[in-house]
Amino acid sequence: MDAFYASVEQRDNPDLQGKPVAVGGSKHRGVVAAASYEARKYGVKSAMPSAIAYRKCPQIIFVRPRFDVYKEVSGKIRSIFLEYTDLVEPLSLDEAYLDVTQNKKNMEYAMDVAREIKEKIKAETGLTASAGISYNKFLAKIASDFNKPDGFYVITPKMTEPFIRQLPIEKFFGVGKVTAAKMHKKGIFTGADLMEKSKEELNRWFGKSGSYYYYVVRGQDNRPVNPSRIRKSIGAERTFGVDMTTKESLAENIDYIVDELIKRIKKAGGAGKTLTLKVKYSDFQQITRSRTLLENYNEDQIGKIAVALLDHVPDIQKGIRLIGLQTSNFEQEHQDVFLGQLEFDFKSGE
Repeated sequence: MDAFYASVEQRDNPDLQGKPVAVGGSKHRGVVAAASYEARKYGVKSAMPSAIAYRKCPQIIFVRPRFDVYKEVSGKIRSIFLEYTDLVEPLSLDEAYLDVTQNKKNMEYAMDVAREIKEKIKAETGLTASAGISYNKFLAKIASDFNKPDGFYVITPKMTEPFIRQLPIEKFFGVGKVTAAKMHKKGIFTGADLMEKSKEELNRWFGKSGSYYYYVVRGQDNRPVNPSRIRKSIGAERTFGVDMTTKESLAENIDYIVDELIKRIKKAGGAGKTLTLKVKYSDFQQITRSRTLLENYNEDQIGKIAVALLDHVPDIQKGIRLIGLQTSNFEQEHQDVFLGQLEFDFKSGE
């Protein structure tokens, strides 16, 4: 979906159409969850501190997130997908892989399936989507981002090598800012540069991800579309309206996050063995503190250990703008289907 949260807000409020919109935060505080394309022209991006977004675009309009509406729209879109195939792997509320090799309508070409799905989404939700079509997940993902918004792009087997060779390394799915910077230090700026490196070199530099980079740059990705995608973590967090500067004030607020995390754990069907506390300071420096148990956490342990982890947070007096909790390291029996994405609580930051 194209700028999903922001597009839903513009659809539902005609006064926002054609204007720069940020979902989440305020001009003083908070984080941008999504930005409209009008805002992106000014360099506003998701996960950007909203104060920076405001400096980049003083005319930006901040809107409170409505996750219940986004989930409802996402459900409608997923229903459209399921008209064509049961092999749907959601990545988040607004993105999914579909395997249409054998589809329910017996359409010969994936391009025709994608066009029809785009048209149905527009007709039933009033929103635009971008489609990427190729013979594996890596290439389809890259193609889906190529002509946004309302994009449509196909990467055929013959196109693959020349397309990947010229692709900036930052455009590779799975290469974030930190990894891109490491690659630049190794002289890797494009797919062509990456293709010159051996698997041994990439494994030495990037660990287990090295093999992934080695194969995808050659157009090889054998991962199937998995409709039962395993969830790796469950989390909840809160941005404060005013910086917290004492352990006592953090302990008072962490109860809310613990309660929210437990709700999500119950919905997912179980917790993991690792609990991680995330802390973001007023200068946006971020640290984490974790504790792993031999068995999965229960509700009582989550609350007690969350408070105990606060003892290991330094320099609280600097001011803390956000804290969050996440459980991970699931036992096999508690793995579940991933149907959504982490929701940020912006209530205190607006």
